[in-house]
Amino acid sequence: MKDLLDRARTFRTRVDFDSFAYRKLAEGQYPEALFITCSDSRVIPAMITGAQPGEIFELRNAGNIVPPYGRPGACGEAATIEYALEVLGVQDIVVCGHSHCGAMGALKSGDDLSSLPGVDAWLRLARPELTSVLEAAPDDPSLPEVSQGNVVNQLAALRSYPVVRQRLDSGRLRLHGWYYEVDTGFVYELGDEGDFRVHAA
Repeated sequence: MKDLLDRARTFRTRVDFDSFAYRKLAEGQYPEALFITCSDSRVIPAMITGAQPGEIFELRNAGNIVPPYGRPGACGEAATIEYALEVLGVQDIVVCGHSHCGAMGALKSGDDLSSLPGVDAWLRLARPELTSVLEAAPDDPSLPEVSQGNVVNQLAALRSYPVVRQRLDSGRLRLHGWYYEVDTGFVYELGDEGDFRVHAA
């Protein structure tokens, strides 16, 4: 923690806040995309994409899960999606899963999560749509089939939001599925035929 604190305390000295780019950030944000990914500390959207401050709007949670539209009660994910589209006007949404995901691993292994009731309730949102994948996927610690299947399912959940559907229907929004391989740095993109492929640099 000391290193984190020291770097936070010296942040102002390491960045040119007098530059035009940083001064412009105070005027508002105009991100190009909403990036939905896992809270996992090994997955850093700005590092993966090379994004600068203000270029991506992030939504992170355990397992990069998008709750189905219309669930009762307040929902941070729904609020973030609405804000990104209605206020910020983003035209691209990326759902990015990753290898070695703890959330997907818990679903695959059927862990007893009774001591983690919040986690258990959250993962229950993803479990039904993943049942067939969970049963068929091999016992691979990187869990590519499970994580990629989850990305496909979360894209489908996104489409249940009226604000998303309206923009898709009018051609004002594009959805993207990505799978990030933690140990290699490869980013696989979901193609039109439903498979994930690495695009050549």
